[in-house]
Amino acid sequence: MVAYVGRTNMMKSSFQLGRVLDIPIGVNYTWFIIFALITVSLAMVHFPENYPFWPDQTYWLAGLVASLLFFGSVVAHELAHSVVAISSGIPVKSITLFVFGGVAQITREASKPRTELVMSLAGPLSSLLLAGLFFVISLATLYLSQPMSAIADWLASVNLVLALFNLIPGFPLDGGRVLRSIVWWATDNHRLASRVASLMGQGVSYLFIIVGVFTMFRGEWLNGLWLAFIGWFLDNAAGESYRQVVLQDAVRGYTARDLMTRDCPTVDSNRSLSELVHDYILPAGRRCFLVTDNDQLTGIVTLHNIKAVPRDQWGETPVSRVMTPVERLKSVKPTDEVLTILQRMDEEDVNQMPVVEDGVVVGMIGRDSLLHFLRTRSDLGI
Repeated sequence: MVAYVGRTNMMKSSFQLGRVLDIPIGVNYTWFIIFALITVSLAMVHFPENYPFWPDQTYWLAGLVASLLFFGSVVAHELAHSVVAISSGIPVKSITLFVFGGVAQITREASKPRTELVMSLAGPLSSLLLAGLFFVISLATLYLSQPMSAIADWLASVNLVLALFNLIPGFPLDGGRVLRSIVWWATDNHRLASRVASLMGQGVSYLFIIVGVFTMFRGEWLNGLWLAFIGWFLDNAAGESYRQVVLQDAVRGYTARDLMTRDCPTVDSNRSLSELVHDYILPAGRRCFLVTDNDQLTGIVTLHNIKAVPRDQWGETPVSRVMTPVERLKSVKPTDEVLTILQRMDEEDVNQMPVVEDGVVVGMIGRDSLLHFLRTRSDLGI
């Protein structure tokens, strides 16, 4: 599966294993659940049922190796998406393994239907190639090492299932993105194509939930619960993906000059955090301030900076100690499009950016003002 623009809690609750092709590879803590389940299932059910004369330690070793190689296959699937994205000029922030497999956090949407079509098909195609490779290895090692052949045989089957599952035509699966690219190509309407793919994704998710419930009634509780859980995840992901598209369409064509806050309040760098909160933030409801020292801009301070300091230390902590220094500020130009700014906020994990023209801060643009703009448009029905 592929995740486009947006930060997720899943990414925040992950740790990095390393980098492949300069893309950070991370593991979410939920991954250990599915990793353990697959390993135990292989070691205690699959391999003993199909190969009853192996030693016990062989079952566990084969289960562990097969499970690790399976998730290696998932990373390869996501890398295929990522390579196509990068070659199309679309940055990839990370690849994360989690309870449902893997997700590539691609920072923005494809600008053309053809790009999305190729990018979406790359993952399933890589899984099909891996299925073929493992099938050949299984045949080649059949009389050399039965455990090796058995592991390769299972990996061939599971990669084939991974490819076919991802080709289901519903958002946010790869097949849903293929469907969207085709509808987008035919209608030249990205939002309509996204709506069609999202509705298909929700339909697929309801089908998974229904089949899961019936499976549980038949007494297969674990399988049924897992199918229903997958359906619930797909339903949420399909809805969230479409909401991102609506948000992007709503701000398309607007620039920082249109939405920035022009009357940027300033605060002296020597003021304490307690004074800042009680004299500036609470009365005015401001969330971001320019910090000056002898009328020279030295940085900005936000609620995020303040909350990092224990409350009992606010009185003795000056603003200068917690502010983001001017040399580290991520700034934008008045002519930058809002959609591009949102993407940069996601990539750089910031909530506010100063708007700079000819070296002078002329305004501030933040997520809260963008959300207010979107709510106002929604209330007006435009």
